[in-house]
Order: sequence, then C-alpha cells, then structure tokens
Amino acid sequence: MPTRLKPAAAPAKRPAAVPPEAAVNRRADLVRVAARLFREKGFHGTTTRDIADAVGMRSGSPFYHFANKHELLMAVMEEGLRLGLDRIAAALADTSMTPTERFQTLVRTHYGILHDTGSDFIPVMLYDWHTLPAEYKRSIIELKDGYDAIWQRTLDELHAQGLLRADAKLARLMILGAINFSVTWYRAKPRSAKHASLDVLAAQTVALVLQP
Repeated sequence: MPTRLKPAAAPAKRPAAVPPEAAVNRRADLVRVAARLFREKGFHGTTTRDIADAVGMRSGSPFYHFANKHELLMAVMEEGLRLGLDRIAAALADTSMTPTERFQTLVRTHYGILHDTGSDFIPVMLYDWHTLPAEYKRSIIELKDGYDAIWQRTLDELHAQGLLRADAKLARLMILGAINFSVTWYRAKPRSAKHASLDVLAAQTVALVLQP
C-alpha cells in the first residue's frame, strides 16, 4: 500500500516585532518605574519581577532592553543627570544674569531636581552609587563632570568677586553635598504651615554661602 504522507507541520509563529516607538516607550517606562522602586526599596530590595510587574510586563521582558539589573540602574542614573543638565540649561538660558543670580538659580533648580514630583533619579544615584560596578560608572562620571562644571564656573566667578570666601572647589562639594542630603529629611508636602518651601530653602542656602 502506498505510504501516506504526513501533513506538513505548520511553521512556528514568530513573536511579533516590537515597533521601534513602542520599544523606546517601554524602555522609558522601565527606567521611570525602576527609579521609583530603587528609591523606595533600594537596589538590592527591588527585583526585576517587581519592576516588570509595575510596568505590566512579563518578568523576563526587562532583559529585552537591559542586559542585567545593574545596566538598568546605570540607565536610571544617566536619565537623572541628563534631566538635570536639561533643567539647568533651561534655567540659565538668560545669559545676562550676574554670577549671584546664576548661583541663586542653580541652587533653586537643584532643589527642584531632587524634590519635584517624579524626581527619583538623582536620589537613587546618591543612595546606590556604591552598588554600581566600575565599568558602568564611566558614563555617569562623564555626565556628572559636565553638571559640576556649570556650578564650578559660577563659584569661581563669585570667589573672584569676593562674594565667596571659601575655596571654590571645596565650596561646590560642600554646597552640593548639603543640598543632596536634603533628600533624607525634606518633605515636598509640608506637614505644617511653618514648613519651608523649596523657594525659602533655596534662599536660606544662598544666604549661608554668599557674603552680603
């Protein structure tokens, strides 16, 4: 009897390609949600499943965009610094400002970067910098150097004008260190009418630093 031919197997379905725009958006969602969770729970306390669940993805889906969780942490830090640089550039767009006005703007803008709604990126860098492997730190350091340079130029001018007594480089480290530490105690939503707004906090910081 003739041998019956088996019907050809149906070709396996390939997963639908993700449109480039959707891939970019999903990556941005992952970075934003990871920043919030890393800030709330810490890098080691947050799993990739936590991040995927919060974005509505399968647990392995983040690895389509990032090789590992450290690479995602690096992306969070990069995003924070890029957003910071963009906000500083916009705030300093008026080139007619005096060094004192630029310093006031830098201080207020930096407080806003740390405390405005959705500003989880920089606090994550402050908390989890030690967690990032050295090979991932290089691009972060390059961005951070660019941010620091903007501050340094203004502080150098203030020092040259006699408005800043301290060494300008040490002043930058101390000022940014003090402002950054506010993420551990300042609450953007005041608990009472006596609670200082960011505008008041920035004005008091400037008054502590500059000579009258």
